[in-house]
Amino acid sequence: MNMLFSQCKAEFKRTVRNKFFVMFSIAMPVVFYFIFSSVIGDDTQVGGTDWKAYYLMSMTVFSVIGAAISTLGIRLSQERTQGWVKQLKVTPLPGWVYLSSKIVTQAILNIGIILLLFIIGIFVKGIELTVWQWILCGLWIWIGALPFLALGVLIGTSKTTELAQVFSNIVHLGLAILGGLWMPLEIMPTIVQNIGEWLPTYRYGHGAWNILAGESPQLVDAGILLLYLVIFMVLSVYISKRQEAIS
Repeated sequence: MNMLFSQCKAEFKRTVRNKFFVMFSIAMPVVFYFIFSSVIGDDTQVGGTDWKAYYLMSMTVFSVIGAAISTLGIRLSQERTQGWVKQLKVTPLPGWVYLSSKIVTQAILNIGIILLLFIIGIFVKGIELTVWQWILCGLWIWIGALPFLALGVLIGTSKTTELAQVFSNIVHLGLAILGGLWMPLEIMPTIVQNIGEWLPTYRYGHGAWNILAGESPQLVDAGILLLYLVIFMVLSVYISKRQEAIS
C-alpha cells in the first residue's frame, strides 16, 4: 500500500502540472459552460429544470470524460511507446501498482473537477439545488466515470502517442456531441437521437439530468455504462496481452 500511495502522489503532481490537463479537462468545459448557458438563457427550461443547471451537469460530465480519455489515455500511450513500461519490469514496482496508481489518481482528480464545476454553478450562476441533489449528482458523475477510465486505458494501448492523441480527441468530441452533452439530444435529428441513446456519454449525462428533475437514474443508464465498462476492460486486456506476446 505504501508503494501505491507513493506512486499515486507522484502521478498527482505530474498530472496537475500538465498544461494539457488544465486546458482541455478544466478550462475548456468551463468556457463552454459560460458561453452556451448565456446564449440559450440561464432560466430556459430543459428536461424539467433550468438550462444553467442542466448544462452544468453536461459540462461536468464532459470535463470528467476528457480527463479520463485524454489525460490518462495519452499518458499511458506516451510512457508505453517511450519504453517506460518495459523498464518497470526490471524494477520492484509491480505492474498492477503502476496502472492502479494512474486510475486512482484520476479518480481523485475527478472529485476536484466535480467540486470546481459545482462551486462555479453555485456562486457564479446562482444554481439552487437541494443538498441531496448536489450529493447524488456528484456521486453519480464520479462513479459513472469508470467506463471512461477504462476507455482511457484502452486508448493508452495505441501504437504511438500521436495516434492516441488523434483517437482521444475524436472519441471525446464525437461521443460528447452525439451523446447530447453539448446540446440536448431531443433537438437533434432522429438518426442522431437513435444512435445517441445507446452511447455511454448520453447515459452518463442522463442519470445526472434525471436527478435534477427529481427522479432517479434509470436502470438502463447504469446497465449500459456497466456494459461499456466490461467491453473496454476486455479489449484493453486483450490488446495488452497481444502486444506483450509480439514484443
